[in-house]
Amino acid sequence: MRCISVYTKDFAVFSDICDQILALNLAEDEEVEIEGITISDAGSVDGDYVEKMRQKPEVAVLRIKKQNVTILQHGEVFEILLPDDTDVTEEETA
Repeated sequence: MRCISVYTKDFAVFSDICDQILALNLAEDEEVEIEGITISDAGSVDGDYVEKMRQKPEVAVLRIKKQNVTILQHGEVFEILLPDDTDVTEEETA
């Protein structure tokens, strides 16, 4: 899965720009700013990462089922986890 880090602790601000973030096509390690909020492509994470983070009481987990997106909120960061091309291919063949 591809991970995009959004550096804000304000859910309302995150919610306002979430669609813009999902529309971005960032290269790995690329960083942009939207409305004063830093957004960074953090590369790939494995499926175990989500499970490890779910175990932590300080982590909120949100899902956008229609887009197969998982959002983790912890501390002053949101992490948007998107399926990468190999994830989509595996799902289509299953």
